[in-house]
Amino acid sequence: MKMIINGKKTDSASGQTFDVIAPATGKVIDSVPRANEKDLDAAIAAAVRGQKEWAKVPVFKRAEVLYKFLSLVQKSHEDLARLLSSENGKPITEARAEIGNVTIGFSGFIERAKHFYGMIIPQGTEAGQQTTMQLVLREPVGVVVCIIPFNFPCDLFDQKVAPALMMGNSALVLPSSDNPLTLMRLTELLVEAGVPDGAIQCVTAPGSVKSYAVSDKRVGLVTLTGSTEVGIDSAIKAAANLTHTALELGGNDAFIVLDDGDVDLAVEELVWGRMYNTGQVCCASKRFIIHNSLKDEFAKKTVARIKQLKFGDPADEDTKIACLISEKAAIQVEKQVQKTVEQGGKIVLGGKRNGAFYEPTVITDVPKTADVAKDMEIFGPVVPIIGFDTDAEAIEIANNSVFGLSSCVFSRDQKRAFKIANAMEAGEAVINGASFYRSFEMPFGGWKHSGIGTEGVMSTFNEMTKIKTVVLKNIIEA
Repeated sequence: MKMIINGKKTDSASGQTFDVIAPATGKVIDSVPRANEKDLDAAIAAAVRGQKEWAKVPVFKRAEVLYKFLSLVQKSHEDLARLLSSENGKPITEARAEIGNVTIGFSGFIERAKHFYGMIIPQGTEAGQQTTMQLVLREPVGVVVCIIPFNFPCDLFDQKVAPALMMGNSALVLPSSDNPLTLMRLTELLVEAGVPDGAIQCVTAPGSVKSYAVSDKRVGLVTLTGSTEVGIDSAIKAAANLTHTALELGGNDAFIVLDDGDVDLAVEELVWGRMYNTGQVCCASKRFIIHNSLKDEFAKKTVARIKQLKFGDPADEDTKIACLISEKAAIQVEKQVQKTVEQGGKIVLGGKRNGAFYEPTVITDVPKTADVAKDMEIFGPVVPIIGFDTDAEAIEIANNSVFGLSSCVFSRDQKRAFKIANAMEAGEAVINGASFYRSFEMPFGGWKHSGIGTEGVMSTFNEMTKIKTVVLKNIIEA
């Protein structure tokens, strides 16, 4: 498969390629161009030109183009889902759901754009302004670099590309090298739908080359979802040109069950909130902080419930937990589990790796001083259980982390639960549900090292536009 630069399917300037590997089988699915700085320079130049053309298209016409894109996506739904499942390793049922989300996400941003109005500051709001009117307008930021991770490539394509295009920006998509194919295909469909040359592009580049785009002064916004390490590095590079950044980064979300919590409900939410996408979710519940009076019951029921889930081939319709994105990723999880055991944890389920597959794993007796109880984010199907005695101690453990993406608490007392939720240092708090919660409408973003800025139909347009105030001086008779 080829990149899309300036509306054309393109090889890399060097002619080099890299293989995309199916993590479940280790087999090559396809090869894609290995872009270099010359390729990115050409893409950014085309993006500057394409943005100027696209910005002239009225909102309702942009909407028509994107709705045509959605019709093309719907026609290719099953093919896209199978491609995503193959290159990503996620269960086919989850891949179908993610492709289905393209329609939900794009439609939300399309309709919101039709009602994203400016403001008028009327005369007389302060002394000396009785004859003056101020118009507050929103204009495109220009070229938007969209750096998209492997775990939910299509969902995050929706969150970044749809609002960028609806606001009259150009979007330069930089997918993960692990699984770029589905995003390359979606970009092709946008071009087919009528997005002008340069206004939407997809370049397959390694991380070191992506930095070139982040550092380019022609870029108006870098929107990145990825690790905290990469996010901080990108922010530093973008700062050299005062380029705006919106960063959704790592998380080590706290999952608190108070002494009056519903254990059965909590276990069901754990399955949803930790095992989905085989645990490779930024806002997945990752630290299970359970009241000591319920800890044993919670662990026992968690093990029993996870054993009911089919673990295996992502292509099988019944599979609920599949492989990780790569064997390298699985090895990292393996090392993190081993470290947790060395620090006092006890494995009561799983703990074994086979290639890119890592068994769903439950670890009990994890001390609150262990790395996983604080800042070590495990990106896999691992459930570390940490005990506590008081509400204050639970809050202390939850907040003792550099991360603050999402969080959750279980209690039959809504007032008590809300008090805990309000005390959590995170961008989101879910009551009686797992922290794995993100609707397209809500503003989603983290605190502390989990990011800056938010995404969602309610808020993304603020990131994708810049403000211009037009002053009509002495336009009104005194």
